[in-house]
Amino acid sequence: MTYALGVVLFAVAILASIALHEAGHMLTAKRFGMMVTQYFVGFGPTVWSFRRGETEYGLKAIPAGGFCKIVGMTPLDDDVLPGDEQRALWRQPTRLRTIVLSAGSLTHFALGLVLLYVCALTAGLPVDPLKQPATIDKASACVVIDYEVDATGDLRPCRAGDPAGPARAAGLRHGDRIVAVAGKPTPTEPAALQVVRATPPGKATFDIIRDGRPMTLTIELIQTMRPPLSGKDPNKREKASAIGVNFAQTVTKTYGAVGAIGQSATYAGRMFTGTFTAIGHFPSKIPNLIDALSGKKRDAGGPISVVGASRVGGEAVSSGGVAGAVTFLLLLAGLNIFIGVFNLFPLLPLDGGHIAIIWYERVRSWLAARRGRPDPGRVDYAKLLPVTYLVILVFGGISLLTIAADIVNPIRLFP
Repeated sequence: MTYALGVVLFAVAILASIALHEAGHMLTAKRFGMMVTQYFVGFGPTVWSFRRGETEYGLKAIPAGGFCKIVGMTPLDDDVLPGDEQRALWRQPTRLRTIVLSAGSLTHFALGLVLLYVCALTAGLPVDPLKQPATIDKASACVVIDYEVDATGDLRPCRAGDPAGPARAAGLRHGDRIVAVAGKPTPTEPAALQVVRATPPGKATFDIIRDGRPMTLTIELIQTMRPPLSGKDPNKREKASAIGVNFAQTVTKTYGAVGAIGQSATYAGRMFTGTFTAIGHFPSKIPNLIDALSGKKRDAGGPISVVGASRVGGEAVSSGGVAGAVTFLLLLAGLNIFIGVFNLFPLLPLDGGHIAIIWYERVRSWLAARRGRPDPGRVDYAKLLPVTYLVILVFGGISLLTIAADIVNPIRLFP
């Protein structure tokens, strides 16, 4: 029941963010005197509507998005009534058209920042992985000497003949934080990994913090074969000491009302960077989506549809606790930032495609004026229709593939 509630709650939150996206377009267009004839949440048959002034507002039967109708979106549109020609969007100055078309993405960015701020105040924001303390998630029952992985790509489970886990035998447990190994400070998880792997096999002292109190444990390091930490050559193996632990994947920290502002902005910057990186790597992720349909392991860092995101949101709510709340809010914030960035890509029919054409026209007219030539006028949208249809076809196919993978073999962030 809790899971279903979480799925519905996340789906409603996504629908609300899309509705606000369209509201951003509508409000800026109205502010600059353009004509907006419709604002609807959903698609398909109209369920309910009312008219206020020249705009019809309402709900439609299929809750899969929303739209607002600004007359004269392009010179091809014939929805401008006699006498309203000067209110068409395509006739407006470059600056105003840019503001109206980018307002949807700016709304998503604002929503993402608000969600991150709420997260920073309540559940907490994840600490930068490079600055995350070396906090233990669990101590393993054994140490796998050679880097042997199972069908899921994870280190294989323990089996007969594996040496017992030194960390568990020494009493290291969930929540302990390693602050030094053999006298060498380990302020972060990456530092702890490097120091442990470089320490010669045998007994070594581990300074830890447990429930706020410092302690010292002696742990027997075992020599293993592992891929380099650099990750540059994942097929290479090198000698490395190990004690058999998993570090906590996410450590969160809450902030006060003032401190949360800067931290939210910083984390949003990380999300922006991650979004561009993810989009750049997207083509290489498509084969995994196809493999996932046949039951192979799903890449947790791969693309996810609204369906998959809603399922993860449901898992987050049903799991409860701080981790669930953080996952729900961060996933929703990240999705808003992703939609905002993606929507600004210079491809029709995205808003970014229209903005690119607007500024192309502006630059082309400026260059013509500098050369003493006549203004070349507007771009012929009719010539761009084949490219627009191709983009719709490609994005539509990828969306269906991702949705299918999310239904058949969904990403699960919670056990």
